[in-house]
Amino acid sequence: MRKVSVSAALTVFYAFATGVAGAAYPVYQAQYANQIPVQYQQQYAVDTTYSRNVVQLPATNNSVLTANSGVAAAPTRVTGSLPRLGSNATAAGRRYYQPTDYDRLADSGLYIGLSVSYAASIMGGMKADYIGEKDSFTVPGAFATADFESDTVIPLQVSVGASLNNDFRVDFSYTRYSGLSYPDKVQTAVDDSYIADVTAAVEGGAITANTTMLNIYYNLDSYTGYLAGGSLRPYIGVGVGLSLNTISDYVVYDGSYYKIIEDLGTTINQAGVLTGVSDIYAYHNGGTTEQMAFMAEAGITTDMGEGIRVDFFARYANLGKVKTSGSIVLSQTEWLADGLGNEVQADYDSVYHYTNWYESGRIGLIDVGVRLRLQF
Repeated sequence: MRKVSVSAALTVFYAFATGVAGAAYPVYQAQYANQIPVQYQQQYAVDTTYSRNVVQLPATNNSVLTANSGVAAAPTRVTGSLPRLGSNATAAGRRYYQPTDYDRLADSGLYIGLSVSYAASIMGGMKADYIGEKDSFTVPGAFATADFESDTVIPLQVSVGASLNNDFRVDFSYTRYSGLSYPDKVQTAVDDSYIADVTAAVEGGAITANTTMLNIYYNLDSYTGYLAGGSLRPYIGVGVGLSLNTISDYVVYDGSYYKIIEDLGTTINQAGVLTGVSDIYAYHNGGTTEQMAFMAEAGITTDMGEGIRVDFFARYANLGKVKTSGSIVLSQTEWLADGLGNEVQADYDSVYHYTNWYESGRIGLIDVGVRLRLQF
């Protein structure tokens, strides 16, 4: 009888202990939100709610498990496409893009640039500023505006800059223009009426310009969006600075004969009187002048990877005036009366020096080119 009682008591105790343990592990209910010591290592608990194995208990003594640590946050899924950068869908659309995925053309940080271009159009020309001076027609020059001569003009530019934000960037640039020259033929005059009807030949007069500017550029994608599926970004820019314009020495040659005395037989009876001049050489000394310059540019940017941007652009640049030093040395052949109604060539060289007789012209160019920018 006592054995039966003991057996019954053990059975009741075992059932009670098993029920408690089953309720405690591993279903974590609200009443177990406080710390629960982990006592059973290397065992698998059964989730009685879903009837499947769910987790292996930690194998560390005295570890502490809280109710909240076993609950994973529900994921949030976003469907549909984000608005394209710069679209009108939302004013704040840009901030939701990951730059590496969507805004890979965004400017950031410092950069250095190197550009090469081709002058598609050249405007301006040289003209004599001394028109109106007494006897200026005897000094051959450009009495009518003479357009610049051009070999191939390839402006080269180096720039250093930085982005201010995703819309604006600024840089400081140095550009060299060469390949321009004084025209090889000019129109000069035959008398003080300055009728430009005599063509004179020219040699020399190479023109170079060294220009430094501060430029600012604005990306237009806020209005236009990206082009070509997001691979092209349009922009505009303006710049202002100084240009050091230089023209080398040149010679204007007029081979015409200019008669000073019309009728030698009736008006001249004294030998040695000047009757005419011919073969006039005017040696114009070149000069350098510092001028205000400005430019306007429009283009598109694309990304080459590895921090390299490429700008394809068209640019208008006004470089100010190029101007001579004002010094002209004139050499001519003189003809003299012989006292018998004829004229003979003088046996001496006739040389004159003119000062502050300038020739000048304004330089403008439209060029198209490509710029590589390395961003840091």
